Amino acid sequence: MNILLIGSGGREHALAWKLAQSPNCDTLFAAPGNPGIAQDAELVDLNFSDHGAVISFCEVHDIGLVVVGPEAPLVSGLGDSLRDAGIAVFGPNQKAAQLEGSKGFTKDMCAAAGIPTAGYARHDSKASAMAGLDAFDAPYVIKADGLAAGKGVIIAETRAEAEAAIDDMFGGGFGDAGASVVIEEFMTGEEASFFALTDGRDVVAFGSAQDHKRVGDGDTGPNTGGMGAYSPAFVLTDALQTQVMERIIRPTVAYMAANDMPYSGVLFAGLMLTEEGPKLIEYNARFGDPECQVLMTRFEGDLAALMLAVATGTLAQAEVPVFSHQAALTIVMAANGYPALPEKGGIISLADVKDAKIFHAGTAEVGGQLVASGGRVLNVTATGDTVTQAQATAYAAVDSIDFPRGFCRRDIGWREVAREAASGTD
Repeated sequence: MNILLIGSGGREHALAWKLAQSPNCDTLFAAPGNPGIAQDAELVDLNFSDHGAVISFCEVHDIGLVVVGPEAPLVSGLGDSLRDAGIAVFGPNQKAAQLEGSKGFTKDMCAAAGIPTAGYARHDSKASAMAGLDAFDAPYVIKADGLAAGKGVIIAETRAEAEAAIDDMFGGGFGDAGASVVIEEFMTGEEASFFALTDGRDVVAFGSAQDHKRVGDGDTGPNTGGMGAYSPAFVLTDALQTQVMERIIRPTVAYMAANDMPYSGVLFAGLMLTEEGPKLIEYNARFGDPECQVLMTRFEGDLAALMLAVATGTLAQAEVPVFSHQAALTIVMAANGYPALPEKGGIISLADVKDAKIFHAGTAEVGGQLVASGGRVLNVTATGDTVTQAQATAYAAVDSIDFPRGFCRRDIGWREVAREAASGTD
């Protein structure tokens, strides 16, 4: 079948790379794609906000499956439009995508379904939110309700910092995403990411990862879309994964179906592993970026067949996902100034990269040269028998890349590397 992939980042490059390997994939199109994706797909100039144009393209090119990579098209209802036109799509409809599109919606869903999460309060005005701080203790967790490119969460150590965050959100600092806010109880523990596929009825686990949100080494500086990740998240044991499936994932799928919002696609659960057990931090309605890169590196099955099963409601008949026993680790190379004001146009040379897969995120070709065109630019991904080995291989590849106007963290995977050193398994 012919497949259309929507998106242009590192996540989409990883998906294109894996989809192109499928014996079920005839022609893979990507809109708009990037220079890396062009290695695996035919790029097309298609505005995914124009649903009619997307549907027309699918009809003309006999598209059997549309894979929607980023969250914005899902939240805007592209899935609904495609399904209404009889086109199979991997990704939820607009109502179901509220799990990512509105943090308040997800918190209310957790309360209604009995899903463990942090205590919270929703506020639609600055005055209400300021007063609402009285119900919480420092540190305060302040979240813009809507989509904010992974940057709409502020951990405020003091009341003054919390008030400044609220003022910024209602003052337009996060655009429409900050029109309402969620204040949450601060949870203590280690974070992990868990992924599951569902067709709205059946559910299968699809791996785990740990990412690094802060821009600087030692988890310092502002939050970003993600500076690196590794998979699997060994701290998320088989027993804990069973708890996550039974207490968080399955109740979510059941709640959404019971409320006429069946969820079809990937559920990306950000978790806090607390002393009381795993609790949901938030949901994403698509694969994480850069978590997708390490998941696809380890996934050993037919991605196109699995996604089609999700899209057509036949997940129960699909092969159970199988992953390599090796660890995978990816390092984000970002443009100087990221996440505030990334410098675009920096020239990149990948000539000497060995033993790693380079997924393109924010890249473009200008005058025959590869240049940075966004904040997060490259995802340097490697595997190894341990996270320590994968980390060493990935950083060796990073050091062979000539990108003078870029930077990266130097401690991706540090938690698991420390655990491996302590146990003697590095």
